[in-house]
Amino acid sequence: MTAPHEDLPHYPFSTQGDCLAPELGELQRRCPVARVGTNSGGEAWLVTGYELAQHVLRERKFARSVLGDPDGPTQDAPILAPELLDAMNHLQQAGLRDEVLKALGRNQPELPADWVAEVTREGLDAMVRQGGPGDLQHHFAEWVAAQCMCRLLGLPFEDHEWLAVRADLDLTMVTPTDEELARNWEEIRVYMQAYMAAREPGRPRGLVDRLADLNDSGKGLTDKQLSNIVSVLFVSGYEDFASFLGVAALNLLQRPDVMDAVRARPETLPQCVEELLRHSVVLGNAIPRFVTEDAKIGTTAVRQGDLILLQLDATNYDPAAFPDPEDFDPTRSPNPHLRFGYGRHHCPGAHLVRRQSETAFRVLLDRLPGLRLAVPLEEVPWHPNRMAIMPAGLPVTW
Repeated sequence: MTAPHEDLPHYPFSTQGDCLAPELGELQRRCPVARVGTNSGGEAWLVTGYELAQHVLRERKFARSVLGDPDGPTQDAPILAPELLDAMNHLQQAGLRDEVLKALGRNQPELPADWVAEVTREGLDAMVRQGGPGDLQHHFAEWVAAQCMCRLLGLPFEDHEWLAVRADLDLTMVTPTDEELARNWEEIRVYMQAYMAAREPGRPRGLVDRLADLNDSGKGLTDKQLSNIVSVLFVSGYEDFASFLGVAALNLLQRPDVMDAVRARPETLPQCVEELLRHSVVLGNAIPRFVTEDAKIGTTAVRQGDLILLQLDATNYDPAAFPDPEDFDPTRSPNPHLRFGYGRHHCPGAHLVRRQSETAFRVLLDRLPGLRLAVPLEEVPWHPNRMAIMPAGLPVTW
């Protein structure tokens, strides 16, 4: 791609999750398919309209897998290997996709609700013992996400801090060099490959070992491809879940009346979680697609080879789809948000986030009935340049 025209707006506009960037709302009203410059130095079409995003996710001419090609367009750092961007298709071709979907499906046998509730209490109890103000991002959002992903994959929890530091760097835009990102990713990949190599065949410790055992019989993936993919499962699963839990907790902390209402009627929590999924601003970058043939998005003509960026935070604020989208309405129904994509492009981790978030927030509200922010909203710190927007801390008292 050529360098962007200097007059183009540079995307992303913000990597803070306290509110939707005003530039996104303005583009949605004025130009819901807009040309922008990207972190990679190229150009892309930024889609902020709800129905337009559905159209892109539905049509096969807007592809994802092509973006993993060495000469494919990027919105941030170069993609190091095709399977990093297209893990589920690689798993399907190797006959391993069903195993991942079973682990992430509605039942989630590795993550029983009682266990998730207990580890959530452990994190909150540790925060209370340390005294206020406490950090809810550390003791709740990151703690629950790391516990769930380590148990699901079968990784030792004592390694979670080492893994989280590298996951954080991998999802940091602009600041690291391409060489730093490549070295960092190789450390994660080598860890995963060594962990699988040390397993006892037939006695899996979790999803990682089951995938390795199944792959041994079919060899649909090389050892490097499989270690790349299980690294993606940890990094994306941990970062996205920790991001959502942190930003969603901040949304609740701004609304004591909602917390009280859910405590009084706990059966309404699933509907409240759906509104948290819609309302929370968690995308530091955007969902990329590649135009495989000339097409139109609404009235905008796009050409083969163009990069499309779907800003799903913005689509979830589209007044054409959601009445009074700025309002947080825990009883909103229907609530057809696009947090997990749409149609065949539906995030395989959706069930995990919904189910475990409900358990974690139920424990949070019950355990700390006096929970409140310890600082003004504008003083909540944010990690800069994160693909998955995340508070750097969430100071609370109780």
